[in-house]
Amino acid sequence: MVSDPIFFRDLAYVLVAALVGGSAAWLLKQPLIVGYVLGGMLISPFTPGPAVSDLHHFETVAEMGVVLLMFSIGLEFSSQELLRVKWVALIGGPLGIFLSIGLSLAVGPWLGWNAVESVVIGSVISVASTMVLVRLLVDRGELQSQHGTVMIGITLVEDLAVVALTVLLPTLGPMDQGRWLQFGGALVKAGIFLIPVVYFASKVVPPILTRVARTQNQELFLLVVLSLAIGTAALTQALGLSLALGAFLAGLLISESEYAHESFARLLSLRDAFVAMFFVTIGALIDPTIVFGNWLLLATVIGLVVFGKMIIWTGVVRLFGYPIGTSFLVGLGLTQIGEFSFVLVGVSRSAGLVGNEIYSATLAASLITIFLNTQLLHFVPMWMPVEWKAAKSASVSPVV
Repeated sequence: MVSDPIFFRDLAYVLVAALVGGSAAWLLKQPLIVGYVLGGMLISPFTPGPAVSDLHHFETVAEMGVVLLMFSIGLEFSSQELLRVKWVALIGGPLGIFLSIGLSLAVGPWLGWNAVESVVIGSVISVASTMVLVRLLVDRGELQSQHGTVMIGITLVEDLAVVALTVLLPTLGPMDQGRWLQFGGALVKAGIFLIPVVYFASKVVPPILTRVARTQNQELFLLVVLSLAIGTAALTQALGLSLALGAFLAGLLISESEYAHESFARLLSLRDAFVAMFFVTIGALIDPTIVFGNWLLLATVIGLVVFGKMIIWTGVVRLFGYPIGTSFLVGLGLTQIGEFSFVLVGVSRSAGLVGNEIYSATLAASLITIFLNTQLLHFVPMWMPVEWKAAKSASVSPVV
């Protein structure tokens, strides 16, 4: 077998771009995602300098990053963490998502978006990056604070919503009889698929992992975990559903076993490597000429994320009885979009629902809002009114 030297050269470009971008982000105390995307732009065919020759090869490879990312979300999914803020998360979370979509539908006609494009953009901006948010809260020592707990609860629900949206968004379009049947079929197939998942989660997977763990063979254990993740994802894709849905459900399968923590530890390095490649590939797909040529679209998406979501989430959290200071900090923390927005806009583009201009603008908006979010969380709390800070720390009984 003769290897393809061009492919391995391009792979070297991708890995070096991830290393350079990630290192720069770490030195500047920015989320690594920002560095990966910027690194990808350096090797993009749309920018000067060395460039990968065929991005489609790496789009396929990068899908492994999506699979492993969704798998780890299912693996880490904590129902107990969610129950601590159950009402604001389980009811307020979907409410905030619907309000974000509604805001996009209201703004869309002024910018020439059709209803489908408005729904896609609203869906994309409605979900914040759990990965970025957790990292920021840990760095600030606020993960266990009231606003930190509420933010994580909401983003957990958003992570679940992404799974549903990856199934539902491709069915959008002119809602004729055929579309309604396709929409209903997607829901039915997803529901039917959950039945064997529940059975395997409780009866089959735990004994398998127990037997493999007793061998004390780390390589064998990792292969079993990967087989479950990729096999389940491939099965859902064969049924006409998304890879992301299958990967998430595979994570749920293993999360029910006593070896969930060990599975996550074994997978973490591999997941991070593929996720880095995913974000580099995303950066390489951003066409600066399209972004700057549609600056109004980019500015609108950023405005919807930063100002629209801040108002929406502050109001939603306040509605559930939390202090104004806590509500404002939650709204502030959710003013970004990240990895799952990439997944949703990618799914929508593949389904022909949005064009390259919305795709590129969304990716650029994600990069900018993550950067803005880190600055807002750092500086804005210093300027909060004294009474808001007092209310944030007061003993108020929220609806939990």
